Amino acid sequence: MNFLAHIYLSGDNDLIKIGNFMADGIRGKQFENFPEEVQKGIILHRSIDTYTDSHAIFRQSTKRLHEKYHHYAGVIVDIIYDHFLAKNWEKYSDEKLEKFINRFYRSLHENYPVLSEKTQDLMPYMIKQNWLLSYQTIEGIRNILTQMDRRSKNLSKMQFASEELVEFYTEFEQEFTLFFEDLKQHSKQKLLTL
Repeated sequence: MNFLAHIYLSGDNDLIKIGNFMADGIRGKQFENFPEEVQKGIILHRSIDTYTDSHAIFRQSTKRLHEKYHHYAGVIVDIIYDHFLAKNWEKYSDEKLEKFINRFYRSLHENYPVLSEKTQDLMPYMIKQNWLLSYQTIEGIRNILTQMDRRSKNLSKMQFASEELVEFYTEFEQEFTLFFEDLKQHSKQKLLTL
């Protein structure tokens, strides 16, 4: 669910961005049914997820949430980290966040036929509610977490995780900042091999 980071880490190729964005819904070798550049995005996404899940700083962040949210802790930290990327966007890009997001939304429309069915279904809600921009605020994160909790039939209790975001705000932000530098390097290297 850390859509913003995945899109940002994809470089300038729209199809790689789209592949990286929709990769969570694509299982196993299904990715081979997509155009080559989209496949690269899916492979990049999987590499980012593997790297993230094993990174010591990311694990430090998830540890703070494990007791209360169990295996959802990683998903929550992904979303929290997207908050800090959106909040501190000017550190990572010369392009305004709104412009970056609108360009991505436009590319989804322009490349609609290559999107997975799941992404086609999700797209109108995402754009209408402007999920990517909403990551900038704690309220926006609270809304995203609540929507995700509903999808788990309220079993995950993710809707309450914004409380930990507020309580450990400084710690999460420091961890994100250190981790994201490593992740940017990893992604850059991976893109060169695709």
